[in-house]
Amino acid sequence: MTFTGRMSKQEVINSFAKHVSPAKARFFSLAGIDFVPAKREGVWYWDLDGRKIMDCHCNGGVFNLGHRHPEIIETFKKALDELDIGNHHLISEHRASLAEKLLSTMPGMERVVFGVGGGEAVDFAIKLARGYTGRKKIVYARGGYHGHTGFALSAGDEKYKKLFEPLAPGFVEVPFGDAEALEKAVDSETAGVIFETIPATLGMPLPPVDFYQRVREICDEKGALMILDEVQTGLGRTGKMWCIEHYGVEPDVIVTAKGLSGGVYPISATCFRDEFDNFMMENPFIHVSTFGGAEVGCVVAEKVIEIISRREFLHNVVEMGQRLSAGLDRLRNEFDFIEEIRQKGLFIGIKMSDPAYGPLMSIACYQNGILAVYANNDTSVLQLLPPLIIRGEHASYILEHLQKVMEFASQRKDLLGMIRMLV
Repeated sequence: MTFTGRMSKQEVINSFAKHVSPAKARFFSLAGIDFVPAKREGVWYWDLDGRKIMDCHCNGGVFNLGHRHPEIIETFKKALDELDIGNHHLISEHRASLAEKLLSTMPGMERVVFGVGGGEAVDFAIKLARGYTGRKKIVYARGGYHGHTGFALSAGDEKYKKLFEPLAPGFVEVPFGDAEALEKAVDSETAGVIFETIPATLGMPLPPVDFYQRVREICDEKGALMILDEVQTGLGRTGKMWCIEHYGVEPDVIVTAKGLSGGVYPISATCFRDEFDNFMMENPFIHVSTFGGAEVGCVVAEKVIEIISRREFLHNVVEMGQRLSAGLDRLRNEFDFIEEIRQKGLFIGIKMSDPAYGPLMSIACYQNGILAVYANNDTSVLQLLPPLIIRGEHASYILEHLQKVMEFASQRKDLLGMIRMLV
């Protein structure tokens, strides 16, 4: 049976606009990005009309291993021969096995609660902080993003939550990377502090080198939980299994999702220290997720961790990151509107001089064979998240096509004013 190509491209767009989201269909039409994914394999997407494009968006890390990674697909197929999602109330061999393997990559972590998506996992992390401490206050970064669900939304940027107020009380924002502001905000009423290790939607600003050491000290002084959202930065994206390893600090809670799915079955995890499990001991069913830790998904996630844990895998991420870094530095020196390259491994943000450049670059990338988007909370930044399986020829492709993108942008600065009115 064929699952793509049953409708023409225009029929798909029309049906999507009619039954799913007319606003999204209109947005992509205005942007000139009428991409309808059909075939997908490795680092590549093919449009329904046959056009080939490199995926440097990866859905925020869902496709860290590329599309339809052969080992992942084979593992998934075998799992379906004998498993289904399982029953979330019961003891599960496959959740236990995945938990053991996942926690082995996180020093100090001994417990895990599974969910379906990152927002749900963040929700539980905040429940954990409040349940354990008996406090209500949560401190988070201005311009950060943790998902669109309840508590996660309350810890997000104003643009996502304004329409849905009143939200959960007790959330206080501070500038990301500002240890002095954090120290003033965290007090005896603070249950937890939550940050994305490097905030993707804020434009990938790198924290000061000693920032997380100060976060750890402040949380310890005030008895608050240190929660790190590694949904996008984790699972090898920065050249280490977890981005926080670059900063030499052990948090109390790590949240992961997206890439854990292998791109084929949704799963998320909130991992934490054993000592914080006390309030759940009193009521083990106080938090449940019907599809969280689905058994077929657990088998896939184990294979994901196995692949990323291979020494040559992370070595390749570091090597490809260095190769792209050298090329991006050349572009920065050539084009005066590029202000900064923000990079850890293959987690890359190109910071430009005007908020309109991000959307302009996103359109230009699409026209030049790359799928990449701007950071929604800082539109002056173009995000580059290529699959972690890229090789030298793929890095060369990215740099060659980015050269064309930058040349286009430098020649069409007249478009910036029009874009400013739209973003």
